Amino acid sequence: MARVYNFSAGPAVLPEEVLKEAADEMLDYQGSGQSVMEMSHRSKVYDNIIKEAEADLRELMNIPDNYKVLFLQGGASQFFAEVPMNLMKNKKAAYIITGQWAKKAYKEAQIYGEAVAVASSEDKTFSYIPDCSDLDIPEDADYVYICENNTIYGTKFKTLPNTKGHLLVSDVSSCFLSEPIDVTKYGVVYGGVQKNIGPAGVVIAIIREDLITDDVLPGTPTMLKWKTQADADSLYNTPPCYNIYICGKVFKWIKKMGGLSAMKEHNEKKAKILYDFLDESRLFKGTVVKEDRSLMNVPFVTGDKELDAKFVEEATKAGFVNLKGHRTVGGMRASIYNAMPIEGVEKLVEFMKKFEKENTK
Repeated sequence: MARVYNFSAGPAVLPEEVLKEAADEMLDYQGSGQSVMEMSHRSKVYDNIIKEAEADLRELMNIPDNYKVLFLQGGASQFFAEVPMNLMKNKKAAYIITGQWAKKAYKEAQIYGEAVAVASSEDKTFSYIPDCSDLDIPEDADYVYICENNTIYGTKFKTLPNTKGHLLVSDVSSCFLSEPIDVTKYGVVYGGVQKNIGPAGVVIAIIREDLITDDVLPGTPTMLKWKTQADADSLYNTPPCYNIYICGKVFKWIKKMGGLSAMKEHNEKKAKILYDFLDESRLFKGTVVKEDRSLMNVPFVTGDKELDAKFVEEATKAGFVNLKGHRTVGGMRASIYNAMPIEGVEKLVEFMKKFEKENTK
């Protein structure tokens, strides 16, 4: 069967050449006579794989020397707890609620201290990013937390919040490596890799070194202390070896594509094709205010649930899969991550035009 155009929000499309390369190396990685799936994480061969992956990521993101890069397990959802466990010295933190994942992180933080919602866009179903230029942030807040790109709702922070000197923690799961960022503006940048970088099972965390200490909340498990992981170079216990290896291949692919500036250009082109069509369409409508639109996740609706369902069904048959919106919002969503080729978006728009013609009077 031919490969489909996969618009899944995650686990998501991976670059085809990365998959082919991994397939070629499945039984014998570079003459080692074994698969990366089988090799010891303590072996010299694997040590090279994880170190090279880190070096490539540092180069791509221009990560300063005073930041540690950790490859961790547990998904971004586990990290919702790790953030307060490792950072809540004053037992207080400010959260900006722009979607379901920010809300879940906020609720998790309430277990460990006082989490204060300093801004929210829930009043309009998270269809915009609130103004964060002058927030009422408690003086003694340990950090300010954002989810930078909201996968479900299709919004993106185009300007980082004014944290008034407080530490910024950002979940970048669904916009990781989609464009250049200035790492120095954050204390912690982290994300699950299963949207833009690799298979599910890895969280990459980029943490400023002065935040990695033994001074964590009482009861923090050894495994969830950032110091434990940093001191062991992400090899305290067996990491998700194979998934990290795939992430490393994706880093090389991005470098080959021209790095993060080239990625941003590529992603802007793709998003423009789809948003331009949505803005002109008589049937389909985007659900996000223009200035806060994500380059990665594009939600849209027809305004008729039955028609939405018909569209998803027909699109699937035509080879455009995983377009159904998240269960909390309905409608449709096209996730157009780095590895989605421009032709995938062009063909989707062609299909949408045809569907519109057949389904409007």
